[in-house]
Amino acid sequence: MWDFEHPPLDAKLAERYSLHSTLPSLCAEELLCGRADLGLIPIAALNPDLAIVPGCTIASLGHVRSIQLIVKEPHTLGTVRTVAADTASRSSLAYAEILFRKFIGNDPVFVPSPADPIAMLQQADAAILIGDPALLALESREAIEQAVGPCHWFDLANEWQIRTGLPWVAAVWAVRPEALTHGHTTPARLIEDLTDSRDHGLDHIENLVQQWTPRIPISAATIRHYLTQNIHYILDDACIQTIQLFRRYAAESGILPPLSDLRFL
Repeated sequence: MWDFEHPPLDAKLAERYSLHSTLPSLCAEELLCGRADLGLIPIAALNPDLAIVPGCTIASLGHVRSIQLIVKEPHTLGTVRTVAADTASRSSLAYAEILFRKFIGNDPVFVPSPADPIAMLQQADAAILIGDPALLALESREAIEQAVGPCHWFDLANEWQIRTGLPWVAAVWAVRPEALTHGHTTPARLIEDLTDSRDHGLDHIENLVQQWTPRIPISAATIRHYLTQNIHYILDDACIQTIQLFRRYAAESGILPPLSDLRFL
């Protein structure tokens, strides 16, 4: 979002786009309900009416850190019966369900819960944390385990990669194509605007580290590592294969409806 939030291009982009931020799951809800034309949405929310905008993604080629599955001992992935789940991202929950159902052969109950790891693990065998709460939990791992006992920590991106050999993909830009027919931009312009903004953001990592260090109690080094090493931003062929495989596994496991073909802008 660099160009949308910083000069010299923010004023020009404001002529074409009206922006607001919310949780990934709510981005998808607003797009699907027609309250938004464009959204950075979990891949679990894609449907035949939406077109993926080529170029950008939120993915990971290794450990993502910001999606953590914490299993309280003496449980293992095979013995977990209840999972307290942060519901900020439908894709992350679906990845966890695929991990349990397809790869482990377990089918625990997922219980929606506020993103408080200690409270979650006091009421369930395991917990899923997404985004900042996951990063903060990693920083507070010792304190969490002092409160609830020893735990196994699983990075969901890494668990997916171990089993498939593919990147982990969280989200893509998706658009309602009909919105472009009466909007202020063209498909080519939309793709260029988003891709340029991504690239300019990658050119300003140190600025982003400076902006975010006061906002979240995580070290500048950890934020820098997250932005440069944990997240992959290019929607390449391997990421597209992941989306297709993820949706096939989710459909086979009864987690999401089938999505036979991906639609691209």
